Amino acid sequence: MQPISFTIKTISKMRRDVFQAIADPTRRAIIALIALQAMTPNAIAEHFDSSRQAVSKHLRILTECELVKQEQQGREIYYQLEIIKMQEIDIWLEQFRKIWEERFNQLDSVLSTIKNKKK
Repeated sequence: MQPISFTIKTISKMRRDVFQAIADPTRRAIIALIALQAMTPNAIAEHFDSSRQAVSKHLRILTECELVKQEQQGREIYYQLEIIKMQEIDIWLEQFRKIWEERFNQLDSVLSTIKNKKK
């Protein structure tokens, strides 16, 4: 029989997905920070008014969703962006890009027709 704490942790990990992770503005800001370079939790926390513990919670969620990964370098842990998971988000968003591009093209066509009628 597995301990209850293990079961709860497993269930909580299964319930989170990348879209829940990026729904929070602080987590999106963390993603933007580490997109440029890997950073330690303390370096990340310096960019926010919240506590170090709050930033750690955000990092844990991002790690559970596999949007960031940890890398041990000496005594420090560095967080870096997991590009493959970001590509999953991009693939999902692509369907909406196509819809909006089509709508903008239609709007452009309507505006051009109105402009030509005024001439």
